[in-house]
Amino acid sequence: MTALTVTRAEPDTGTPMLDAHLVVVRDSFRLDVALRINAGEVVALLGPNGAGKTTAVRTLAGLLPLSAGHITLAGQDLDRPAARRWTPTERRPIGVVFQDYRLFPHLSALDNVAFGPRRRGLDRRQARQRAAEWLDRMELADYGRHKPRQLSGGQAQRVALARALAVDPALLLLDEPLAALDARTRLDTRAQLQRHLAEHPGATLLVTHDPLDALVLADRLVIVEHGRIVQEGDAGTITAQPRTDYVARLVGLNLHRGWADGHTVRIGADFVLTIADRHDGDVFVAFPPSAVALYPLRPDGSPRNVWPATITGIQRHGDNLRIQLAGPVDVAADITPAAAAHLHLAPGQPLWAAVKATETRVYPAGSPRTAGTD
Repeated sequence: MTALTVTRAEPDTGTPMLDAHLVVVRDSFRLDVALRINAGEVVALLGPNGAGKTTAVRTLAGLLPLSAGHITLAGQDLDRPAARRWTPTERRPIGVVFQDYRLFPHLSALDNVAFGPRRRGLDRRQARQRAAEWLDRMELADYGRHKPRQLSGGQAQRVALARALAVDPALLLLDEPLAALDARTRLDTRAQLQRHLAEHPGATLLVTHDPLDALVLADRLVIVEHGRIVQEGDAGTITAQPRTDYVARLVGLNLHRGWADGHTVRIGADFVLTIADRHDGDVFVAFPPSAVALYPLRPDGSPRNVWPATITGIQRHGDNLRIQLAGPVDVAADITPAAAAHLHLAPGQPLWAAVKATETRVYPAGSPRTAGTD
């Protein structure tokens, strides 16, 4: 995956606009995540279902109280249980765009956008004037009288974004803002959203399942699993050195952890990979599915890394087929439909997999990144 290039103002790297340590305990689930976002910065929060992304958004928005920790926005404490401080949702300088947009069905697009400014103290005329300006910026000036049911998905998303931005939020929360759109509308709306986020002077937190949305829209990625941060950094760092299976799948790599001794890495009890460069100690080994070659019989004189495997699944992946393989190590391989037809591939079929040492990427494992403490 390749991130698109966008010209953004450099984020303010001084005191962060958002400084939060989110600790929420609900039944058997515990969220413990530290988030710091600078003014003008877009941070994407990614993770599998149940990782705690929605809990983080609801907590920041004031819809769910903290169990411990703090939320400090633009220098003001919004939530700090230890000091018995909590700010109601309507008094937080935060704009939210939900996955289903949650536009008021009985209000026009203009009055939907004007709702926030009215709640913040502007009179009806001033609020509607501001709303009209935001609809014009969203290229929706001709749709002000339309009710939500009269808008397309992309238009509704832009109205929801205008409503969130019309209150000049210090923090903009985007909860899967493109998930409800079809592929073509998503492409166009992503490009428009990219432009508006580049102009937003406050902090932005984007929650998404889509790695392309994150790579295109965000300056930095934060990956959460089981309520904790497992990796964070810019797109280049994350995609080059994934540290969990989820992150590896997200960026399209096979990932295994093992013990390196020179030019070999032992994975599990008795599987050894040959690697190109010398390493020692606890390491990750990553390689793309395109680097995995498949053979009906054990190849002679081929890469040194050869092992027996069994097909467990076949899916379309872009122009290729992605073959899921079980064996001494479980991997994914990408091959062309023509190659698949030549090999007569089918689930349950045994074959041989191989990867060249030069196709592997090896780096120290270390410990996953976790949240700090107050």
